[in-house]
Amino acid sequence: MLLLVGLGNPGQNYAGNRHNIGFMALDAIAHAHGFGPWRKRFRGEISEGSIGPERCLALKPQTFMNESGRSVAEAAGFYKLPPQHIIVFYDELDLAPGRLRMKSGGGAAGHNGIRSICASAVGADFRRARLGIGHPGDRDKVLGYVLSDFAKSERAWVEGLCAACAAEAPLLAAGQDEVYQAKVLLRAPAVKHAVRPGLPEE
Repeated sequence: MLLLVGLGNPGQNYAGNRHNIGFMALDAIAHAHGFGPWRKRFRGEISEGSIGPERCLALKPQTFMNESGRSVAEAAGFYKLPPQHIIVFYDELDLAPGRLRMKSGGGAAGHNGIRSICASAVGADFRRARLGIGHPGDRDKVLGYVLSDFAKSERAWVEGLCAACAAEAPLLAAGQDEVYQAKVLLRAPAVKHAVRPGLPEE
């Protein structure tokens, strides 16, 4: 069984925020693969289904971003899942908009949701789907940036990236993270954007 986690903040006030792209990607995956209705459990909202032969639980913590680890740890503990069976989708400032980078383990790189999960019983060795949202270019502007909505002009690439994550999800379920990353990037729409110097495109 896989635990697919999308990070974000609960409530309509945050629904369109850049910080909530993890929720958006998970919604797209659950919808594309016919998961069941969302219901409340593990301090979050869960939906159950399968991707190919792999049984999956989708989880959107409702604890607010800074306490995401409490929800993830409860679900992982209940099903006795090792970190390698946990995949977390979340926003990444240090990737250009529309990019995806897969990784396993490592630090939190300043992301409060990831920091919370790493500090929980889950530990740091879970799999991560980092969804690029770009950087405002000024560290003092980061909080306002991630808690602001995607602009109308950005919606096409956001929806396209989430749809690509969903379409290629069987590769993720099969443990082929590098191939998944490559296929998502091929399928996702190209983004015309200005990024700060040195911001990775890949």
